[in-house]
Amino acid sequence: MPVKITTPPLNQSPDFTTDVLIAGAGPGGASTSIFLAKENIHHIIIDKAVFPRDKICGDALSGKSVGMLKRMLPEWSQHFVADKNKSIVCSGIQFIASDNALLDIPFLQKKADAANPPGFVSRRIDFDNTLAGLVDKAYATLLTDTLLEDIEETNDGLLVTIKKAGQRKIIFTKIIVGAEGRSSIVAKKMAKHTMDAAHYSAGIRAYYKNVSGMHQENFIELHFLKELQPGYLWIFPLPNGAANVGVGMLSKSISKNKANLKQLMLDAIATHPNIKGRFANAVMEGEMGGWGLPLGSKKRNLSGSRFLLTGDAGSLIDPFTGEGIGNAMVSALVASRVIKKAVEANDFSAGFLQQYDKELYKKLWTELKLSHYLQILSSNPRLFNFVIGKASRSKELRETISCMFENVDIRKKFTNPLFYLKILFNR
Repeated sequence: MPVKITTPPLNQSPDFTTDVLIAGAGPGGASTSIFLAKENIHHIIIDKAVFPRDKICGDALSGKSVGMLKRMLPEWSQHFVADKNKSIVCSGIQFIASDNALLDIPFLQKKADAANPPGFVSRRIDFDNTLAGLVDKAYATLLTDTLLEDIEETNDGLLVTIKKAGQRKIIFTKIIVGAEGRSSIVAKKMAKHTMDAAHYSAGIRAYYKNVSGMHQENFIELHFLKELQPGYLWIFPLPNGAANVGVGMLSKSISKNKANLKQLMLDAIATHPNIKGRFANAVMEGEMGGWGLPLGSKKRNLSGSRFLLTGDAGSLIDPFTGEGIGNAMVSALVASRVIKKAVEANDFSAGFLQQYDKELYKKLWTELKLSHYLQILSSNPRLFNFVIGKASRSKELRETISCMFENVDIRKKFTNPLFYLKILFNR
């Protein structure tokens, strides 16, 4: 059993002991485990589910996710995009404004080819199962069907109560990584996080077969319909003629407008002039599912005494695109580096772990802040329609927006009023 044994408290008899415990084996947790193995750090990783398991999501993976997968293993594409039944390569984004202006934005990843696509779409039941399967058993003990119930801090570490296959057990650990997503017990109990409707979105997703009119290069589509703003309807291509179709909206707006996302989505599919024809022969597979998206539009404490938060548990979802997997993987990489330092120094204090917040926000905060600005921009139909309309006629502006998805400095243009004056007179 590859668990590194530590010294437990003298008055306790834990069932498992380890330096590092990761709660959650989704993208944030599994990535943290993979990066920790590269640092030769033994650990335990737990998850309440048994893989493969489904996860309600848009299923799209950005260039940032691709970049992180490359860091994990050079032959990443053999695992994630080689099987055409489990993934489909995505080459860009198509924006459709409420006035029907259409804008295609290709991803500009360097050296993109069949083995290194700029992005892809894969059902989470497939993607998460593959990623969890890459956890290095030489360094990690993966316990599935294991529910995290409680966390108690002692002078020596943490006593974590779990329920494994119906039986309660105790894990002693020096540090815990919260990677359990939006309902993270670590975030609630140790970081004292609460849901903030102004920085939280809700989404509804369903799978469909036979949606017509998909982009010939498999661009993901974002439809900014008037009846859905501030929010949008998405149509993402999937293998074998399937599509991930959903609606997302800021929770504060849902509450204010008493919106029913399920009904809004069904109404748009049935009645919107640009969409209803594409669903004439479409059939829903399974049922609609809903989930919450804790957005990274405000800074939160991501660490404290003996804990770190990664991914959705740390509210790191991009406020504009709603994509969270890439940021979860970035947070996993930073977490692994800080944990290595903490283990070597045997220091798991809040002060020592604060470097995690600093390093992670140094990497992500400018991007998250600008994405929040773009979220605000998209909620203004007239201004958003104006930008999309101009971009559809301006090669320079299209290239600027395309670069925006890879270059944070380009995004800064959207916060400068002179940028809009420039495009106003740009023909």
